[in-house]
Amino acid sequence: METVRGAGDLTPELLEATFWSDAMVQAAGIPIQDVPFVSVGGGIGSFVTVDYLRIAGVPTSQMRILSNIDYPWQTYEYLTRVSQIPRPERIRSDSSSRPDNIWGFPSYALSETWRDKSLAHLFHVLIEPIFADYWTPRAGTVFASLEREMKRIAYQEMLVKGVVRMVRRRVGGGYFTILTPPEGTTPTKRVAFRSRFVHLAIGYPGLRFLPDLQAFRESSGDYEHVVNAYEPHEHIYEFLKTKPGTVVLRGGGIVASRVLQRLFDDRRKFKTQTKIVHIFRTFVTGAHGPHIWARRKGGDGWAYQGFNYPKSVWGGQLKAQMRKLDGEPRAKKYKEMGGTNTPKRRRWQKQMADGRKGGYYQAMQGTVDKVTPGPDGMLTSFVTGKSGAQEVHSHYIIDCTGLEADISEHRVLADLLARGGAGRNPLGRLEVERHFEIKGTQSGDGALYASGATTLGGYFPGVDTFLGLQVAAQEIADDLARRGWCKKIGPLRSTTQWFKWLFNRKV
Repeated sequence: METVRGAGDLTPELLEATFWSDAMVQAAGIPIQDVPFVSVGGGIGSFVTVDYLRIAGVPTSQMRILSNIDYPWQTYEYLTRVSQIPRPERIRSDSSSRPDNIWGFPSYALSETWRDKSLAHLFHVLIEPIFADYWTPRAGTVFASLEREMKRIAYQEMLVKGVVRMVRRRVGGGYFTILTPPEGTTPTKRVAFRSRFVHLAIGYPGLRFLPDLQAFRESSGDYEHVVNAYEPHEHIYEFLKTKPGTVVLRGGGIVASRVLQRLFDDRRKFKTQTKIVHIFRTFVTGAHGPHIWARRKGGDGWAYQGFNYPKSVWGGQLKAQMRKLDGEPRAKKYKEMGGTNTPKRRRWQKQMADGRKGGYYQAMQGTVDKVTPGPDGMLTSFVTGKSGAQEVHSHYIIDCTGLEADISEHRVLADLLARGGAGRNPLGRLEVERHFEIKGTQSGDGALYASGATTLGGYFPGVDTFLGLQVAAQEIADDLARRGWCKKIGPLRSTTQWFKWLFNRKV
């Protein structure tokens, strides 16, 4: 580590410069640590990438993971839990999409078959999706598998805790990544990691609120009755167990379907008398899509699809097509196959049918103009739809419209856009090459990569999925091998490493 006397913080000179020299960082008194590869984020995207590199033979001493979380699935588990997918429930992921296993074999279904000593899981996979819903793994199975692989590759040896402030290009090649360590752990406020390669896997910038709901929260200071589904909101379900109430649900994706199922489950289990008003901005009444051969099923307000994107984006026609498209044609293709959707599961389809028949579930199309406090602690939503304007009264509103997608809301990404040479793709997120290097950020013989949700809109659509993160990691590992920094995972290495994985041997 290199350090000199000084404040150990960012100076006006550093903040304004697009390229930093070693002398500039030293003059600011910021300690410098040298490591060839740095991954920023520490979530599943970082984990999958360093997993590939460890399997390719890169030692832990050559990589550092900068993160404010303790283990890779920490944020993901929090989001799934508060959005009503606890460990025993099943997530929306394919059986062979295993972030802990780059080979995808054995699949989650085979693993659960072995553990449960039952062939039911394999039979389910055999008859899906015609005679059964798509088989998906339990959240707890995914987390336990990730923990096993985390220990096998010595992940904790590479983890450095702290908050990343920015990544800047270095004079002479490579990058400086500025970390703010936990208070009291270092004598200076910042630490600089000087590396040849940097990988960003920082997920979504934060929660996204619909404008009318954000306005209500800011004006009223009420964060209890209007909530985002990705916030802790167990108090709503607890209240509804004590007295009858009405909930307004907003959104039509997987999270909305999970919250809806929880409300239905509680009606059955705890005999609650909850009424649900479900407001869709876009109300789907049947099969829809731009081409007759590529139409998505739908009905009762929902657009149905087994997974985030058609399966061919991970290794079929759509993947090959997208790699050839740029600009407006690429944006058009995304529009054709994108949009909010959710799996069509038999269980909550029956629950919705029962709710409509029983009069306690109402789905409607409309745009909410504003939300105001109503009488007796109620909320009033002013809705404009095909049938005109109407008022909807409820005790709670749950916003299930998703996470914040604007990359400028993230400090590291905003800095890259302003001073790092990065640009936006046709969907407004980071523009990356086919091997996931961020366009415009080259620095000598170094490379700055990104994977995950921040790259949606690039040459590969399914980026924000387990399998998508693995595809990105493989592209990055192959590019690093082409640059001569690591070995390529060939047939022999892949086979020997798979046996090590199977028997849980250290890499």
